Amino acid sequence: MSERPVKKRAVNLFVDAELLDEARRMRIDISETLERRLRTIVRAEQEKRWLDENRDAIASINMFIRRHGLLTGRLRSHSAWLSGRHA
Repeated sequence: MSERPVKKRAVNLFVDAELLDEARRMRIDISETLERRLRTIVRAEQEKRWLDENRDAIASINMFIRRHGLLTGRLRSHSAWLSGRHA
């Protein structure tokens, strides 16, 4: 993650008592575990929302590429022609 200082906030949570007791017996850092998992969930949700918001644009560029190909392919063949390697 980034090296910037992270502002922390105390929160109250309701957690299954037996699960919490077992985690404490196992010396699992509850705050760190929650933070790590929550970060993963938030990142996945951000990616999902970005894909949903950009679905039409992605479909459009994919259609363009299917119709016209990639510019790099044309550049490569043009470069080969200029260097005399075309056959």
